[in-house]
Amino acid sequence: MNKKHKFDLHYFLNDASFENWAKGLNNNDVSYWNSWIQNNPEHLETVHNAKSIITGINDYPSNIDVDHALSKVLDKIDIDDSSTKKMKKVRSLNTVLFSTAAAVLLILISYSSITYFNEHSTTVHKTNYGEIIDLKLPDGTSVVLNGNSEISYDNDNPRLLNLKGEAYFKVKPIPSTNAKFWVITNDLKVEVLGTQFHVNTRKQKTNVVLDEGSIHLEFKNGEVAKMIPGEMVSFSNESKKLLHKRVNIETPYALWRGGTYAFNEIPLKDVMTNLELTYGLEVRYSADHLKEIPISGGIPNQNLNICIAAIEKATGTRIINKGNILRVQENPIY
Repeated sequence: MNKKHKFDLHYFLNDASFENWAKGLNNNDVSYWNSWIQNNPEHLETVHNAKSIITGINDYPSNIDVDHALSKVLDKIDIDDSSTKKMKKVRSLNTVLFSTAAAVLLILISYSSITYFNEHSTTVHKTNYGEIIDLKLPDGTSVVLNGNSEISYDNDNPRLLNLKGEAYFKVKPIPSTNAKFWVITNDLKVEVLGTQFHVNTRKQKTNVVLDEGSIHLEFKNGEVAKMIPGEMVSFSNESKKLLHKRVNIETPYALWRGGTYAFNEIPLKDVMTNLELTYGLEVRYSADHLKEIPISGGIPNQNLNICIAAIEKATGTRIINKGNILRVQENPIY
């Protein structure tokens, strides 16, 4: 595959690192792509089209928005006048409309997240491994869905949804009717009026962390627990184990939604568990003591290669990715 053919619109739309740059989610990706674009100005128009599609996936850009976005890209990149003139093409209205329509069609076909409707009038949003998407539900509720996760709801009642995986909710209150909002997992039901909270259904249990407001948890045995901000409840319907504790609201239980895991003296084994669940991988260690190496700081989570490199640097280990298996071993350099 030659270079010219490789860097087409489809390539950029399916590159997680490029998507981070387009959304400004990760400093490492932003720096890399700013430098790459500066050194490859011949791809500027394709880069612009891909960025417009990614950033406008929930609100497709108008022609004016497209022109404005291109101007912003050009302003950020130091290109000499001759290159700028070469890459800025004057396009007719028909060309713009055709390009936009084609791009929208391509994103609906090839974008890794999935939204579909079935014959029972149910909407499903599903993310691929390592993908994070922002959603706006019909009632105005905001949902950030982590990688390898899924929400579904009946179109007649979008305030009653099922969750598999991990998500962060900012529920839209409806004071006129006091309409409630429910999140259902395999372990429990979260009953909400209007609040912000995090739900994680990984590892055969459900963790709920309340940031703001008040919610009730209804367990399958009929018991109800009320939560206040700064609390976490963890429950497994399989093991019947219930954990209820206070947590620091600054604790980064849901900082993944900004494109970065944040850790404070967390053992490597817990960090790698996040990768296993988010990317569908298996982690193996050459020695048990490696599992207990503490990690502090931010780790980018939407580009697996960059994430692995950051963990290696933070722990002094060597991580080999082969056949969906991450092998953690000591780095002889350290």
